[in-house]
Amino acid sequence: MAVTTEPWGDAAQLVDIMDVRRVGDLSFDSVAHTDGRRPVVEGSQMLGQAIVAAGRHTPGRRAVSASMVFLRGADAALPLRLELEVLSSGRTFAGLGVEVLQDGRRCAAGLLLLDVTAPDVVRHAVEAPDVPGPEDCPPYDMAVTGRDVRVVGGAYDDDPDAPVGPPVIDAWVRFRDLPEDPALHAGLLAQFTGHMSIAAAMRPHAGVGQTQAHRSISTGINAIALSVHRDVRADDWMLYHHLSTSATGGMTHSECRVHDRRGDLLASFTVDGMVRPFGDGGRAWDERTAL
Repeated sequence: MAVTTEPWGDAAQLVDIMDVRRVGDLSFDSVAHTDGRRPVVEGSQMLGQAIVAAGRHTPGRRAVSASMVFLRGADAALPLRLELEVLSSGRTFAGLGVEVLQDGRRCAAGLLLLDVTAPDVVRHAVEAPDVPGPEDCPPYDMAVTGRDVRVVGGAYDDDPDAPVGPPVIDAWVRFRDLPEDPALHAGLLAQFTGHMSIAAAMRPHAGVGQTQAHRSISTGINAIALSVHRDVRADDWMLYHHLSTSATGGMTHSECRVHDRRGDLLASFTVDGMVRPFGDGGRAWDERTAL
């Protein structure tokens, strides 16, 4: 049975958010959108927006590596400013730094490598996990109409009393009606990278679930490092394989992959997150904004 939530909006609105607007030679602005329930910008959204901005600045190249650390929360009800810095620009590769700002405060910082790509000299890739296809997996409604999410085995469950399982979550994702814009497709792939890795880390542990996040435990994504191995079509099914390899010291680490419907490896990414108690002895937290 599909899990349903109150609507955040439509995939077209998410595309509008990711499609940053140039406001200067190296400056880009985003639009704001929030349903008001939890107006905190996802870190993976900022990473995806940086990939789109980099693609706008270096047409003819595509992002092959993008990493970002998330330094403070940003308000989803306000626009973001992305400032690029050209670190190098050759005939094939370009290196860019990026800062994400809001009200003049740095919220995130990252590095991107872009390439024109080249013919293969050698070629191999890890195989996709042996899981059912999207038609055989239950849908999960993340409140974005026009984006299909189907979780293998229904493993994504925020209930602390849900059955425990291995620290793995596989999910099929597909968007509808996307423009023919390679940077946007790659940015949308990146936008989903922050969604399920912490849930994968919680899955083996009884009595812990995401309904406790921002209420009794503090969770959040601290850093994402993404490698994009080939051109992306986010309007075709993409299989996200999340494997949490460590949970210790209040931090989690996940090593993840994205395959297409044929099994080809599209991207690899790692996520560092936090799962820790609130440490102030009883302060009343606002679950709408607390990390």
